[in-house]
Amino acid sequence: MSANQPTAVILTALPVEYDAVRAHLTGETEELEHDDGTRVELGRLDGTSWNLAIAELGEGAMNAAALTTQIVGWLRPQVLLFVGVAGGLKDDIEIGDVVVGTKVYAVHGGKQTPDGFQARPEAWRGSHRLLQSARSALRGMEDVRGHLKPIACGDVVLADDKSAFADYIRRTFNDACAIEMEGSGAAHAAHLNGQLDALVIRGISDRANARKHKADASGSQTRAAERAASVAVAVLRKQRPRDASSGPEEGPHPRREAGDRDRATATYGGDHIDFRGGTFHGPVIGKRLGPDG
Repeated sequence: MSANQPTAVILTALPVEYDAVRAHLTGETEELEHDDGTRVELGRLDGTSWNLAIAELGEGAMNAAALTTQIVGWLRPQVLLFVGVAGGLKDDIEIGDVVVGTKVYAVHGGKQTPDGFQARPEAWRGSHRLLQSARSALRGMEDVRGHLKPIACGDVVLADDKSAFADYIRRTFNDACAIEMEGSGAAHAAHLNGQLDALVIRGISDRANARKHKADASGSQTRAAERAASVAVAVLRKQRPRDASSGPEEGPHPRREAGDRDRATATYGGDHIDFRGGTFHGPVIGKRLGPDG
C-alpha cells in the first residue's frame, strides 16, 4: 500500500458485513494493529486512488463511537463509511434494498415526565459530497434498488413491529426508512473530527418484525450485506479524493495530469512570495527592499 495515497475506511459490525466488503479488496492486503489492539485490514480498491481500510467493530452505537474515534485518529482517512444490514421500516422498502442515510437519528435521547416521554433526539447528516456520489452511483446500478432516506439508530434489535418501541419510532421518526444499531456512534465520531466525509449505508435484511428470524435464516443478511457493500464501493469509485495541496480557491477543480503541477506558475503582487516546490528546514525570513536595494 502506498503511503502517498489517500485512505478511505469502511467500518462494519458483523462478520457477514465485513466479508461482503472484504470481497472487493484487490491484491495483497495487510493487517494493521493499533497499540490498543484494534485491527484493520488494509488493501487497494482497483480503479481508484484509494487505500481501503476495513474493520469489524462489533455491535452497538457506543462501541462504534469509541472505535471509530480511535481509527480515525490513527489512520487519518478522508472518507468514512459504515456499511452493513438493517431492518426496514416502510412498506415500500423491500428486503434486499439499500438505504443510504441522508441523516442518522439517535433515537433514545429524551426526558421522562409525568405526562409521558418527551423525545430529545439528535441527528447527523450524511456528507453532501458522499451523498452526491451515491446518487450518481445508484443511477448506474440496475441490480440495486437504492433509497436516499433517513436511518434510525438505537441499541435495540427491533423484531416486533407491534411493540411500544416500534410505535415510538413510527411516531417520532416518521421519515426513517431503516433501523440499525451503530450508525449514530460512527456519525458522531466523524462529526467531532470536523473535516471527515462520512456516510451510513445499510442493506435491508428484514422488516423489523416477528419474522426477522426467518428472514435471517433464509440468507437475507448475506444478500443485504453484499448489496450494501457494492453500493459503498460504487460510491468510492465516484468519490474524488481531496487534493491536499489545493487551496480554498473557488471555482471548478479539473483533474490534473502528471507534471501539471510542476508546470504551474503563479503571479503575486505586493509582499507575497511563492514558496511552492520549495523545501525548508528552518525559519524563513523575508525582507522587503526599496528601490535602492
